[in-house]
Amino acid sequence: MIDIQAASKGLELGEDGIWYSAETENISYPKDSNQACYAVEENSFWFRHRNNCILSSVKTYPPEDNGTIFDIGGGNGFVASGLSSAGFEVALVEPGITGASQAKKRGLKNVICATTNTAKFKPQSLPAVGLFDVIEHIEDDLAFLKSIKGLIKKGGYLYVTVPSYPFLWSDEDIIAGHFRRYTLESISDVLKSAGFKIEFSSYIFRLLPLPTFILRTLPYRLGLSKEEKKGDYFHRDHMVKGGMIGKVLDSLLQPEIVNLNKKKSMLFGGSCLVVVKKGATNLRRDK
Repeated sequence: MIDIQAASKGLELGEDGIWYSAETENISYPKDSNQACYAVEENSFWFRHRNNCILSSVKTYPPEDNGTIFDIGGGNGFVASGLSSAGFEVALVEPGITGASQAKKRGLKNVICATTNTAKFKPQSLPAVGLFDVIEHIEDDLAFLKSIKGLIKKGGYLYVTVPSYPFLWSDEDIIAGHFRRYTLESISDVLKSAGFKIEFSSYIFRLLPLPTFILRTLPYRLGLSKEEKKGDYFHRDHMVKGGMIGKVLDSLLQPEIVNLNKKKSMLFGGSCLVVVKKGATNLRRDK
């Protein structure tokens, strides 16, 4: 089990069992987003499939020595809870008190209400890190990833998901506080520029680019987008409760898990999934 105090210089344990930082930091994420996500996560095919994809990759590239995975910007702890249920040691790092509190209610042991800056993690103190749909919310993604690299232990993994394709940009990206969308090449490039080694990369959600373009991007480009709150479109897009539609979606997406289990990269999809590693040593170029 990770020793939070040994890894951080800026956290104190609250009476509610959550670790808090004394400082705060502004983030590009709507205040009501965690509550909106919490209302749909359990019944959403999207959150369910993303969890399955992440779990497949973590099982294929597990942290060394069963090290703790720090799920940074982990919201309500839906991913962290899934990893924990699969037997991985997880610490959730979430700056929003709503998300941190709901993650604690989910039964997560290690919940930290802070950003990586305000938590003041010590250099090379984190065995592994997850950034699941987080990087697109960071204006200077390269500087952020370099700072994350400094926190990860040598040989540690970083697991990443981001929304794909800049051409799919819509008003919902704006509402969500995104600065950009990525291609698999562009997210890989920024990760390599930050000093990571690519272990595996793939698109996921192969079903989504076309409906996303038709239902989100095209109305946005034509100026037909409706004024809609974050929670409203989350319920509209994510609430598929089992039944025939849920079963069909799950069956159509299941081959992606088979591919990931075989380390088979997919050529297109609505999201990018990348696993990178921090080198154990600074390699010198051959003369």
